[in-house]
Amino acid sequence: MSIAHRKGGGRLRTADRSSSARRGRRDSPDEPMRVVALGGGHGLASNLRALRLLADEITAVVTVADNGGSSGRIRNEIPVLPPGDLRMALAALCEDSDWGSIWGDVIQHRFSTEGQLDGHSLGNLMIVALWQILEDPIEGLDQMAELLGARGRVLPMALDPLDIEADVRGADGTVRTVAGQWQVATAEGKVEALRLDPPRPRVPQATLDAIERADWIIVGPGSWYTSVLPHLMIPEIAEAIRASAARRCITMNLSVGQQEAEGMTSQNLLDAVLEHAAGTRFDALVADPTALEDASELAQAAQRRGLRVLLRQVSVGDGSPNHDPVRLAAAYRDLFDDVVGDVTADPAPITAAPPETTPAQEDTDGPDR
Repeated sequence: MSIAHRKGGGRLRTADRSSSARRGRRDSPDEPMRVVALGGGHGLASNLRALRLLADEITAVVTVADNGGSSGRIRNEIPVLPPGDLRMALAALCEDSDWGSIWGDVIQHRFSTEGQLDGHSLGNLMIVALWQILEDPIEGLDQMAELLGARGRVLPMALDPLDIEADVRGADGTVRTVAGQWQVATAEGKVEALRLDPPRPRVPQATLDAIERADWIIVGPGSWYTSVLPHLMIPEIAEAIRASAARRCITMNLSVGQQEAEGMTSQNLLDAVLEHAAGTRFDALVADPTALEDASELAQAAQRRGLRVLLRQVSVGDGSPNHDPVRLAAAYRDLFDDVVGDVTADPAPITAAPPETTPAQEDTDGPDR
């Protein structure tokens, strides 16, 4: 089932999606820097916390296949998109103010009760309420973004809730079919084939327009098979990425070989992206050599495929697979300014402070529902 487009009625308010330009491209300082980030869950949220320190116009294009937790329960009861990953992206873009801080906490709040509200995120319920009132998923997300003072726009990658199915090869060599995003993300074994249902969902025109207008399109980090690759499997989005004049970057995870990527290497994950994005040229790859043991082999493989490689420490540095928003922003700054090469010292500081006080969790344990 899918969300109906709004047929009529008045807006709550006119959503103001303009942003204060903090950094234009150096070769054209009067033009805004437009970045589209594809993904879901913690990985996309980490990306957005970094990009909001650099880009003038940010669009998050978010996966809509979650079937677990609060989102799964809502999806089972109401014919709507799963709101959890969309909520996470909105929270990551909250404005740097007391207002943004409190409302970011509000929409991330989870109820702990003995009743049916237990485990539900308030933000999920608020988003669904807006969808039911406005009868338009894009309008509802824009209104939520206005409430939060979000420094960017959050859009779904499709207007139809998706289901993910995968063929997974276990340690004993047998292949089994696993259905559901959460089930695939936590399956033990190697994903050998991935399918979406429906295979050709409706895509918002706003999503296609953002991809067309982008200066940079960033794929990853995140759960590779359930948050990253699905974007490249939707024909309209894949074609929009191919046709866009934007430059394209793959940002690698900070850890490899867990859950859905069991037994895989970073090079395997790179190959998976390039295979699913057949016909699409990627320009650059960002990876953390302090977190990935195979960073050197990954860099060589990427360079053989024509990608510029930017090796930077973008993790918090405590051994956990968590991104540091300021370090990741510094890496993107070098990428956007065509600064390449390996750097072992800490990157130059970004003047703006990150919106959170704790590091963002890497999206290796599934979406935040």
